[in-house]
Amino acid sequence: MLSPKELADWLGISLQAVYHLNHDSTGPAYYVVGGQRVRYRRSDVEAWLEARRSNRAAA
Repeated sequence: MLSPKELADWLGISLQAVYHLNHDSTGPAYYVVGGQRVRYRRSDVEAWLEARRSNRAAA
């Protein structure tokens, strides 16, 4: 499972942006482990990315 920092690095966004995605409920599904630690399943992140993929035709 990925930590918020690992997710930010993988997506190329800031850690603050990851927190905003969580707060706004617009990011990938996450799990709270041990009462405080947020973690992401790679498969959930990949599904979230696929759902956000643009289907625009190349120009």
